Amino acid sequence: MPYVNKPRPYKKEYKQQVERGEHENRMERQRARRKLDAKGVDRTGKDIDHVKLLSKGGSNADGIRLVSPSKNRARNGHTKTKK
Repeated sequence: MPYVNKPRPYKKEYKQQVERGEHENRMERQRARRKLDAKGVDRTGKDIDHVKLLSKGGSNADGIRLVSPSKNRARNGHTKTKK
């Protein structure tokens, strides 16, 4: 946890997101999370997975599901999986 002993620089992070063109994508992800919360879905300990990967043209608006973090990260190439 990088911000344990000091406050998180939210304004600096926001500025960096805007400069990199990430802000709208982050807001879209937050809207997807809020939709699940409004439906009463418990997201504790789970990752939001896209049925169609964002890199393959998927969106945050549709086609999302909750999966375990290890399954999601293995599917997205973050960890090695056994073959």
